[in-house]
Amino acid sequence: MPFQQTIAKPISISGKGLHTGLQCIVTLKPSIENTGIVFKRMDLEGHPEIPADCDLVVDVQRGTSIERYGLRVSTVEHLMAALAGCEIDNLIVELDTQEIPILDGSAFPFVQLIEQAGIVQQSVKRAYFHLEETVRFYDDEKDAEYLAVPYDKFSVTTLIDFNSEVIGKQYAELKEIKDFVAELSTSRTFCFLHEVEQLYNHGLIKGGDLNNAIVIAEKQINEESAKTIAEIFQQDVTTIPKRGIVNNIQLRYPNEMARHKLLDIVGDLALIGIPLKAKIFATKPGHASNVAFAKLLKQRVIEFKKIKEIPKPEDYASVVYELNDIKKILPHREPFLFLDKVLEITSTSVTGLKNVTSNEDYFKGHFPNNPIMPGVLQIETMAQTGGILALHNLEHPEQYLTYFSKIDNAKFYHPVVPGDSMVIKMCLNHPIKLGVVSMHGVIYVRNQMVCEADLTAKIIQS
Repeated sequence: MPFQQTIAKPISISGKGLHTGLQCIVTLKPSIENTGIVFKRMDLEGHPEIPADCDLVVDVQRGTSIERYGLRVSTVEHLMAALAGCEIDNLIVELDTQEIPILDGSAFPFVQLIEQAGIVQQSVKRAYFHLEETVRFYDDEKDAEYLAVPYDKFSVTTLIDFNSEVIGKQYAELKEIKDFVAELSTSRTFCFLHEVEQLYNHGLIKGGDLNNAIVIAEKQINEESAKTIAEIFQQDVTTIPKRGIVNNIQLRYPNEMARHKLLDIVGDLALIGIPLKAKIFATKPGHASNVAFAKLLKQRVIEFKKIKEIPKPEDYASVVYELNDIKKILPHREPFLFLDKVLEITSTSVTGLKNVTSNEDYFKGHFPNNPIMPGVLQIETMAQTGGILALHNLEHPEQYLTYFSKIDNAKFYHPVVPGDSMVIKMCLNHPIKLGVVSMHGVIYVRNQMVCEADLTAKIIQS
């Protein structure tokens, strides 16, 4: 598995924001492992930070903007795409106003900046989210469709169709992330001429000019429209063509528009916060749909992390305490000794194991035809596991007892039946003081939480 990466030294770039028209200095700075991408508003008191997170997206009108506590960073998608394409995991992005500069309308100036700063490997391995099942998403408002399937790399294929005679239907593909710089990073943003006046009247594209976007005219431009457009872009009206690409520039690729839409997907999905291993197919993508899809995938990431964090018996190479060792610490004996093994113990937590068998004494009378382990005995198993944590460091643990003083917030989610292996995790709520032990306990069976509770006990000498 590759290691996380950051840049070698701070480096800056300046330019004008596409929508605000404000000049902005952006400084990229190295950051330590596991911190992710964090934006920092240097123009505001206290230099507040806004993490790059799809859950913080507040505006997707012609770009992607994130906000926390009312503080915003706008048009982050091209920079985020460059960071993802260069596989930068940890970075501080300082800026002196709210909008990232548009530069030439692509991600390439940011790629150049990262390469000038240098990329360095860090000491922690990079984590990936390996998609394990197909995920489908359809945005009926935008008529945008996404499909993600398990794959051993990050790959994206996109199809765009604006019902445009000038653009036509276009297709683009990113086979793997290492191809981003060469295949996608230089593709520029674009818009249709008929949108320009509307965007301008809505207070957008104040920093737009014919050098930072491909402007496309679908039909003949009359003289009045030409004058309006010339005024917006501050360009001589005689240079505006009647149809086609208004700024009369050479496309970098025949399918540059589709490539840029794919670039936007890479940037918006980078807001999930973890690199993906999946093959993604996107039809008619846009920022609003990209972000909605990113949020859906992030939920899968959260669910996956929860499952990965659940302790499993096979995760432990050795056993800390076997049954006979447990009997040297706890006074309990069969049939009221429920803890079979201790798998792990630290200064603040303990993990135990209870194998539930059909010959447990309580099954004779507790729903004999449908045996279920009583919830109160699940709590008792938690208490015994916590008792190990409370007593194991005492010089003569057999001379002490732990008595319940309180049980709070007990919840039972799934039945426990014969054949189940219960993994019990007990964590101190705060350090043991004056013999009072307060713990939060959880029991897992087959990657599911079956019950949880807060337990308080008092250590006394027997």
